[in-house]
Amino acid sequence: MIELLAPAGDLEKLKIALLYGADAVFIGGEDFSLRARASNFTPEDIIQATTFAHERGKKVYVTTNIIPHHEDMHGLLEYLQILESANVDAIISASPYIIDTALRHTNLEVHLSTQQSTTNARAVNFWYEHGVKRIVLARELDKYQIRKIKQKTKADLEVFIHGGMCMSFSGRCSLSNNMTDRDANRGGCAHSCRWNYDLMQNNQKLSETPFSMSSKDLEALKQIPHLIDSGITSLKIEGRMKSLHYIATVVSTYRRLIDDYLKYGVINDFQIYSNELDKAENRLASHGFLEGMPGVNQQLYDQRNERPTQLFIGLVVAYDDSHKIATIEQRNYFEVNDEVEIFHPNGLVEPFKVVSMTDEQGEPLSVARHPKQIIQMRIPFAVEPYAMLRKR
Repeated sequence: MIELLAPAGDLEKLKIALLYGADAVFIGGEDFSLRARASNFTPEDIIQATTFAHERGKKVYVTTNIIPHHEDMHGLLEYLQILESANVDAIISASPYIIDTALRHTNLEVHLSTQQSTTNARAVNFWYEHGVKRIVLARELDKYQIRKIKQKTKADLEVFIHGGMCMSFSGRCSLSNNMTDRDANRGGCAHSCRWNYDLMQNNQKLSETPFSMSSKDLEALKQIPHLIDSGITSLKIEGRMKSLHYIATVVSTYRRLIDDYLKYGVINDFQIYSNELDKAENRLASHGFLEGMPGVNQQLYDQRNERPTQLFIGLVVAYDDSHKIATIEQRNYFEVNDEVEIFHPNGLVEPFKVVSMTDEQGEPLSVARHPKQIIQMRIPFAVEPYAMLRKR
């Protein structure tokens, strides 16, 4: 069975990802991870994460994927032993030294990070023979190259299918380090490629339109059947710093697509899944390298259109079935008489109308305008914790 792998920036996001259909999650600890600004997991959090996942037959991988300088190596073995005792299912690493340390001194399973730029079967076999069980392939491969690599290797292969795309080769960028003294390869990326620049020639602007080096985000809906048929082990969604609603929507959509293809052997209409992804996306998307060398249509340049979606308006905390009353944690503005829907963890969507709501003290509300406010409302059908309330 092919694995759907999702990001998780904190425990709440981890639970959402697993409940909405991910088979495994990848998280960052407090050390040796490339997302310094993410809500990285403490050792105690990691134990909670693995317990929650393993109770549901799912897995947790921890990123130890920085490109370390000498001063970054302090405490490595102790940290790896903490991860081992927490029963994590694997670590994801790019540094040969981190990999060697894990393989020599722990029983941790090791996955090779995409930052090793693995683009051919010989490199895959080298790492596999070294003891690395899974290779996260470079994002610069097309789907036909990926299939050929699989045919010539024994290692498990993991492929990115959705999320942000670094404009640099396998994420090894120096822009941020040079321009802001924040090292992208040690967890501090300032996303300098997404800034607006003036294009100059002979001290003259070539255009009044700002220029950006960033690519569109990756969206591989149409490539999923090919990747499944190629024997890929894991399909990876990127985005540990994304919102709960983004994670739930993207994971649920790919879960449904994968299951539909495995069940029916064909996908006749990808637009159904694309429409669902649009409810969470705030950046333009394309297929990246999966269909060959990207052209102009895979770049953003002056097309940036980032905008937060406000469809996600509440998270279900509890439900009283006898009185049909749900306790909701508010996330965005909504009013009585709004047409809304419940987005269930199993992917089911059920619409209803907000006819009344109260605060925690039972005082009537006409508007929910305070983030994280606890609200009670009547919902005519059963809902479960972590189901989401969305505007229609």
